[in-house]
Amino acid sequence: MFTCLNTPRVSLDYALEAQGLELKSNEKDIVRWSATNPRHPRNWSPLRKAYDITIIILLEFYTYLLAQGIGSVIFPPYSECFGRKRLYVGSTVIYSVFCAVIGASSHPAAAAVGRTITGFLSAVPSVVIAGSIEDMFSTRERIWLTLPYMAVADFGIASGPVMSTYITAAWGWEWVFYVSAIVTGILAIFLCLIRESRPTLILEREVAQLRKATGNESLEALNPDRVLDLDTFLRNVVFRPAQLLFSEPIIMAVSIVCGVSSGIIYLFTDVLPPVYASFGLSTTTASLPFLAIGFGFIPNVLTRFLEYRMANKRVARNEPVLPEHKLTGYVIAAPVLMGALWWFAWTIPPAVHIHWFVSVVPLFFIGFAINEFGIVLVGYMADSYLSFSASAFAALCLVRCLLAASFPLFTGRMFDALGPNVGVSVLAVVATVFCAIAPMLRMFGERLRKKSKFASYSLKVHNENTAEKTES
Repeated sequence: MFTCLNTPRVSLDYALEAQGLELKSNEKDIVRWSATNPRHPRNWSPLRKAYDITIIILLEFYTYLLAQGIGSVIFPPYSECFGRKRLYVGSTVIYSVFCAVIGASSHPAAAAVGRTITGFLSAVPSVVIAGSIEDMFSTRERIWLTLPYMAVADFGIASGPVMSTYITAAWGWEWVFYVSAIVTGILAIFLCLIRESRPTLILEREVAQLRKATGNESLEALNPDRVLDLDTFLRNVVFRPAQLLFSEPIIMAVSIVCGVSSGIIYLFTDVLPPVYASFGLSTTTASLPFLAIGFGFIPNVLTRFLEYRMANKRVARNEPVLPEHKLTGYVIAAPVLMGALWWFAWTIPPAVHIHWFVSVVPLFFIGFAINEFGIVLVGYMADSYLSFSASAFAALCLVRCLLAASFPLFTGRMFDALGPNVGVSVLAVVATVFCAIAPMLRMFGERLRKKSKFASYSLKVHNENTAEKTES
């Protein structure tokens, strides 16, 4: 840290060098990061990055849907303008309190209000984390970072019914919420130790110190996130996720794919228990096949190695690593999901009567494919929209929440009318369509990004505000 900040009128060049900053080309008063500044989140120590991102990822165990969809529109743009840390800490503390309130309340209305508030707050880790990952990690590093994020998120969904079944049987339903309150309360304490990671916000603080050191009040931080008034914030920032969703074909396609795949997991929370009860399993044991979906993240490690190796080969040949070059996992996962759903559909009663384990195996591959969709497509959006990644992910999360919340409502009747075999076959047909989207993104994604004003502008802003320069 610059040690002479309290000394007035030091040389601007000296102060810039001491703080690891530089002036924007052809601008005498606009300050930006230098590539080697250790206070830029991309240049933090591996231990600092590991601590911050691990604590943030663990929050993904505790999320809800419809209210989360509302929160997903508000929180990401707020975090882009005013920072991430205060959202993580504040939302987790309030979430913990209301989980305890739900457990202690005996009135349905109180429980409904508590669930709405906790669902709203659970949008913070679900959508803001994409921005935190983009803040701290380079393009190649993000290949790996989305793996634990999506693995924790999907394992939380898959293991939730199992844990709640056993907790309820042992101690009562109240303890489902008490356990959530205890764990998130502990996480809130650890969150107090993370750092703010939004580069533009940190740069504002650095430039404030620079003005004090040099006496040059005309210096300004290069900050495209600066919001002048509430009207500007509402018009240009809060509505940005909806604008991205309906104006960007990439975001619309990715949101639908991720939304439907997430909806399948939530649908299975209703479908799997009666299916495995028909095999003769007890109520608690019938929930255990969910774990096969949760452990599906294991093969995702192999596809990360494949993508990382392919990226390194391009770098070795001095070729740019474009977002479309990292869609390999999706190309693999799409036919895997299709095949696994067909497999599951016709290895369960009433059409087929064989050992229950035969139908558990495809659940493992379904988990792999759904994880892969999230890992690859979330990373693809982060690489495509860079500075707007949190808002892009907010659009995805809104669609995902709406579809995941509605799937168990209307598909329940579909399964009652068609039966489990045909009902899952309908999902397999939808998954077949996903196989066509993957090559389309690889062929036309770059062209769509170059035509997008958001993707083009975010690339420009990213290259001006980060230590890593990215190709279009």
